Amino acid sequence: MEVLAFKMMLCEGHAEEYKKRHDLIWPELKRLLKDHGISDYSIFLDEESHILFGKMTVENASILTSLPESPVMKKWWAYMKDIMVTNEDASPVSIPLKQVFFME
Repeated sequence: MEVLAFKMMLCEGHAEEYKKRHDLIWPELKRLLKDHGISDYSIFLDEESHILFGKMTVENASILTSLPESPVMKKWWAYMKDIMVTNEDASPVSIPLKQVFFME
């Protein structure tokens, strides 16, 4: 198991809509993520900077490379692109974060 952390950027004024959409996450997207070994997935918002901080546990990080090809993932990205900073393919700009401390 490996813990991955990353940051993304929410467009200003869309915090409520972002939460609403995630509260209603599609069952097929949830299943896709679980099928790719993702668990303990959380996203936090810094309301001052609009930075989203994501953290997830993955069984095997290399399997995640196939997620961008999934029609469900592409559909979710298209659904979210109006409220987030995105790449040309509508995927969210996601910057990996390096772990510098861990306490058990």
